[in-house]
Amino acid sequence: MKQHHFSRRFFLRGVGVSMALPWLESFNVWGDEPRGNQPASEAPVRLAVLFSGNGFHSKEWWAKGEGRAMELGKVLTPLGDFREKLLFVRGLYHEEARKGNIHSSQTGNVLSGAPIASGGEIRSGTSFDQLLAQTYGRSTKVPSLVLGCEHSNPSIHKNYSMLYSSHISWSSPTTPTPLELYPALAFDRLFKDEVAPGDKSVLDAVLTDAHDLRHRISAGDRHKLDEYLHSVRDVETRIENAGKRGEVQGWRPTLDEPNIERPADGIPQDIAEHMRLMSDILVLGFQTDTTRITTLKLNNDHSALRFPNLPSVEQPQHGIDYMIHHLLSHSDGEDWLKVNQFFMEQLAYIARRLDSIQEGSRTLLDNTQLMHCSSMMAGAKHDNDQLPVILLGGGGGRIQGGRVLDYKDKPERQLCRLFLSMMDKMDLHPESFGDAKTMLNEV
Repeated sequence: MKQHHFSRRFFLRGVGVSMALPWLESFNVWGDEPRGNQPASEAPVRLAVLFSGNGFHSKEWWAKGEGRAMELGKVLTPLGDFREKLLFVRGLYHEEARKGNIHSSQTGNVLSGAPIASGGEIRSGTSFDQLLAQTYGRSTKVPSLVLGCEHSNPSIHKNYSMLYSSHISWSSPTTPTPLELYPALAFDRLFKDEVAPGDKSVLDAVLTDAHDLRHRISAGDRHKLDEYLHSVRDVETRIENAGKRGEVQGWRPTLDEPNIERPADGIPQDIAEHMRLMSDILVLGFQTDTTRITTLKLNNDHSALRFPNLPSVEQPQHGIDYMIHHLLSHSDGEDWLKVNQFFMEQLAYIARRLDSIQEGSRTLLDNTQLMHCSSMMAGAKHDNDQLPVILLGGGGGRIQGGRVLDYKDKPERQLCRLFLSMMDKMDLHPESFGDAKTMLNEV
């Protein structure tokens, strides 16, 4: 695969703002030029890792068959449209995650396979997304975007820091990568030269440059540019509206001191809108090549999220807000299944958005490795002798979807072997990673 070099020629610019362009046919967005008979490089491969804690319904996480005829368990029904681009991977695990307690030591190394320190000490391992960010990610304005939808938990659980349960991305063995929980600041990080609160619209700042660009591109690219700018405006507007409702980053205090008693713990916002905003920001980051690496932690392991947005099957006329996620995961009931499907709906939404964006002969989904994983197979058992893993997307034409890979009875089934394979598709070739020394050749 040809290399891609970050070029400052392909930005819309305004005062204090630089906004990378999406793929355009009219000129070489990726920053290199064809030489002689050698074509310009293809669109880069992106990596997105989504995580949800506490596993899935023990009887409904499965897939079998191939291609369009692939059968999916009920958890995966939201992904039905993507059977031919889905890779279901069964049987991989982390040996180190089986040591220690049942939450922190299963999550803090989910992307590294590293040993976890106990006694309140913080030590894990650099996660593979951050290894990519430190190399492959240097080609972009934002080496990696690390997003979350639930606050970190600083407490201790059974002699292990719960920070492990709150972070999947680690910049070094002792440094969990800071989570961006606020859509407004994540948005600013992509498009503003300085990340700081402000009222000026990013889009308004670059409209003059965008107008000039329209005269230099094809009619098809003008349509693509208009769609892109519309999507930016849509996200800006929704963030602004969320702020007016007293949600997410747009909230502003009106008192110097509280005039009521301390409210109950939790994020005072619509969790569905929060996740949808973060999903849109992930897509924008990839679409503009502002970042090529993103993790999105939908919730913590040992999560305290509730889901009042989901109608309860077990308690009709109510939302699923009668029990926190961690305790709900101990059941295999209908409400737990609905929460599982809600997480898969976020993955399906991202996949659908990526697949609607054309980049040359492929879609953005074809140029992405979109992975969803969890810390255990089933919350009721805290079972991590195999971990739930699915991949969507083509990895730049290097991954064939529509398959089920089963490693359950094979001797070398380290999850880190998958990470070696995924890094290989992004032209990073470490000799080993975590407890793995060879890739999964089937991926």
